[in-house]
Amino acid sequence: MMAGEHVYRTVMPFAATDYESTRRTGILGDLVNMGLVIDERPVDRDVLGAAGENASYVVEHPKLPFISYPYEWCFHALKDAALLHLDVHLRCLERGVTLSDASAYNIQFRGATPVFIDTLSFRPYRHGEIWTGHRQFCDQFLNPLLLRALLGIPHNAWYRGNMEGIPVEHLARLLPLSARLSWNVTKHVVLQAWFEKLSTHAKPGAKPGGAVKDIQLPPAAFRAMLTGLKEWIATLEPKDGEKTVWRDYAEINSYSSDEARKKAEFVREFAAAARPSLLWDLGCNTGEYSKAALEGGALLSIGFDFDAGALERAYLRAKAEKLNLLPLHLDAMNPSPSQGWAQQERKGMRERAPADAILALAFVHHLAVAKNVPLDYVVGWLVGLARTGVIEFVQKDDPMVSELLRLRADIFAGYNEQNFERSLAAVARIRKVEQVSATGRKLYWFERD
Repeated sequence: MMAGEHVYRTVMPFAATDYESTRRTGILGDLVNMGLVIDERPVDRDVLGAAGENASYVVEHPKLPFISYPYEWCFHALKDAALLHLDVHLRCLERGVTLSDASAYNIQFRGATPVFIDTLSFRPYRHGEIWTGHRQFCDQFLNPLLLRALLGIPHNAWYRGNMEGIPVEHLARLLPLSARLSWNVTKHVVLQAWFEKLSTHAKPGAKPGGAVKDIQLPPAAFRAMLTGLKEWIATLEPKDGEKTVWRDYAEINSYSSDEARKKAEFVREFAAAARPSLLWDLGCNTGEYSKAALEGGALLSIGFDFDAGALERAYLRAKAEKLNLLPLHLDAMNPSPSQGWAQQERKGMRERAPADAILALAFVHHLAVAKNVPLDYVVGWLVGLARTGVIEFVQKDDPMVSELLRLRADIFAGYNEQNFERSLAAVARIRKVEQVSATGRKLYWFERD
């Protein structure tokens, strides 16, 4: 439950004993101190009024500035989230505590650092119990990673279409024989798919082969299972390095290093003046200009891009340089919608947290030319995302736009600098304009009421 800048959760009477037992072990406090789990503190039930009347406890968590979802993460972000989940679970088992589920939505990011947020999923471990979250972990973490690692297919669109992840029975049908020869793949995908098929096709009235609750798994075997998964996932990488169209754009674009420097300086100046708490960098590529904005005074940058390879580079850069930057997958023609139960479970891109400022560098032509969106529509959408920002306009004779037009007729007579400026001036004030390349690329700093 959210109330202003506060996030509250209730512990109902049926869960109170487990809650008290796990807190007595001290594991939660240790994990919080290590930065692996989000902080929580008990508060008076009256803070929630009637909503807290029947609760045994009410706890408060710090509010994260932006919530993201697994279908928006790049491969390495999903991999880091999976490793964090397994690490937290293994540390819990050392104290006689386990996790009640294995949902990828229990992970969020602070910059490029994952953090476990579902503190109420901790409960006492019961000797000999199996890992009831195994199937969920595979569907929501492992299978999306294998889709990219073994088949070279990014998980984002498939995952978004099925919020519970990629079912083992679906992935198993896609795997080539060479992949099935792996014992890890056989154990966590193929055999699970086989058991699922047996369960689905069991005859009505047939006696079950034994209830899941009656199956025993020795503690050492439980730990070995989690450790084996952790070691295996740590080795996974995108197939063949995933050479994508825009992955190397920062090195092959049409402006010189001096022009790139001018562009970065413009962004730093803008960020120093605007001081945005939350910046959206649309078309972030490898994160170069998010970094410039953070250096200038932005507190957090959420980068968005469609290219899988570019996102990987941006995420790994954010990790290596400890940037407060989280790169996420975005198809600007089809942004993440509000979906799930009553369209409230997972909020759409714009509904989650309004941006204080935006960057849209080398972005407009991908919508106006590559996707045929009218130029004034593109400008109106961008300006509507934040009160201030920087938009780059790229001339039609720029090599990058020419590449977009190479195999199609030029039907974009209205795509020109004059119409762009007219569209921008109609919805915002243009505070500053600067040409940053010999081909005529210009940056427009805008503000609106």
